[in-house]
Amino acid sequence: MPQLSDRTANFTDSVIRRMTRISNQYGAVNLSQGFPDFEPPKEILNRLAEVTKEDFHQYSITWGAQNFREALARKIQHFSGVEVNPNEELVVTCGSTEAMMAAMMSVTNPGDKVIVFSPFYENYGADTILSGAQPIYVPLNPPEFNFDPNVLEEAFRQKPKAIIVCNPSNPCGKVFTRSELEIIAGLAKKYDSFVITDEVYEHILYKPNVHTYMASLPGMKERTITCNSLSKTYSITGWRLGYVQANAEIIERVKKVHDFLTVGAAAPLQEAAVTGLNFGDDYYKDLQEKYTHKRNLFLKGLDDIGLRHTNPQGAYYILIDISEFGYKSDMEFAEDLARKVGVGAVPGSSFFKEAENRYVRLHFAKKDETLNEALNRLSQIRNKIKEL
Repeated sequence: MPQLSDRTANFTDSVIRRMTRISNQYGAVNLSQGFPDFEPPKEILNRLAEVTKEDFHQYSITWGAQNFREALARKIQHFSGVEVNPNEELVVTCGSTEAMMAAMMSVTNPGDKVIVFSPFYENYGADTILSGAQPIYVPLNPPEFNFDPNVLEEAFRQKPKAIIVCNPSNPCGKVFTRSELEIIAGLAKKYDSFVITDEVYEHILYKPNVHTYMASLPGMKERTITCNSLSKTYSITGWRLGYVQANAEIIERVKKVHDFLTVGAAAPLQEAAVTGLNFGDDYYKDLQEKYTHKRNLFLKGLDDIGLRHTNPQGAYYILIDISEFGYKSDMEFAEDLARKVGVGAVPGSSFFKEAENRYVRLHFAKKDETLNEALNRLSQIRNKIKEL
């Protein structure tokens, strides 16, 4: 047998998706993989039912159906203030996962360096390696998950082709302030780098935090590549509808990469999702209020149990400090949590480049009754998981 790829030799399976399988195995409340257990908006589902009886069963335009891109461009401009040409500055992808991969493959060459903040969503490191690039990790320092501008500039001195910024951040819930983004933007301009942003949680924020779009900063539209998705905003993670937004020259390259990666996103789902893209401001206000309620419910429950945790500014993830239990392996703890307590979590080490073993990640994109059941089970954690 010939030798398999060196590039992927050190890959593991996704720890996040693995924890879903472990949760299912033990009948645990799955707070590991970040998908909701409540339905998408009825307007979108009603339109999907109509679409099944209409003529949307063949390929759409490779880079996205015309009406989808036009509605998407209007939404982006409304919230970010950035004018977007739907024909030249957007590519619709199979989720933001493909969006990130297409962006990385469009701008990096083998041997290029890419800055990744740590902790990070697990795909970023893999995307960098699959692109033939080399990640440079810059720490976000707990508990506020701020970065040191001097450490960041030291990374930029290595002349990276790009930096990846997840804002709001998975897994730590950090919302980058405008001043922090201006520091990143200034360094990107100084060292002539792209900024690739992942903004899938743009509408899931907790007051007084505000989402600032990197592309909206002065001089940044031309060098920002925005990756985003409809998954979290409309609770349709299984639909796999994402997009890349960038200037026309970049998008022309992304179109070609996307074409050979997946050909195109699902035509009937694009047609149904246009309904969501046309929602008014009230929908996004209600979404923020819904997640604020869930955040408050879950944080209070954790406080009542006495578990130490982070306080997310955005997104829907919480890192629980498990130091008191004395485990040497957070993966072993997460497996015991699913098996003995009945709650699924993700070991924090899968998000950190640093040697970090004191966290597991839970999420609260669930019905109230699901969260209350998880909290009820967690209230027994010290009886069922003894300090090692």
